[in-house]
Amino acid sequence: MSTTPHLAEISPANLDAALDVRIRPDQEHLVEPVAKSLAEAYVHPGVAWPRLILDGDRAVGFLMAFLDIDWKGDGSGTDLRSGLWRLNIAAGEQGRGYGRFAVESVAAEIRRRGGSQLFVTWHPGPDGPEAFYLGLGFRTTGETSGSQTVGALDLAG
Repeated sequence: MSTTPHLAEISPANLDAALDVRIRPDQEHLVEPVAKSLAEAYVHPGVAWPRLILDGDRAVGFLMAFLDIDWKGDGSGTDLRSGLWRLNIAAGEQGRGYGRFAVESVAAEIRRRGGSQLFVTWHPGPDGPEAFYLGLGFRTTGETSGSQTVGALDLAG
């Protein structure tokens, strides 16, 4: 990283930069493109928290958190969770700490809102991001979300 990375809300001024964030072709089956994430953010405005990851004025990635979703989806509100919904680090920017920065940024936002756990899901398998998330301290919960593994990071410590 050449400067301190920071997050920016998606705006008309940076929309094209966000849409231009492209992961490696061999990762495309693991995470949805930024355009789909922004469409989901549009239809889930109270839940989605999309942000562009910048290093100086250079777009290096995109993240989208989910905040206080009804995890069970039954309307009961008995299992509200927050976490990392999407993480897209540009192909040429991977391995430079931006992914860790993204997770730490989402953790800080969840803490700011009074949360004590950060959830994430990932596609299992040798080409998936499991080692990345486990290396950051996530633990598997034993749950799945569709075909994805569910992990949690304790933020209370």
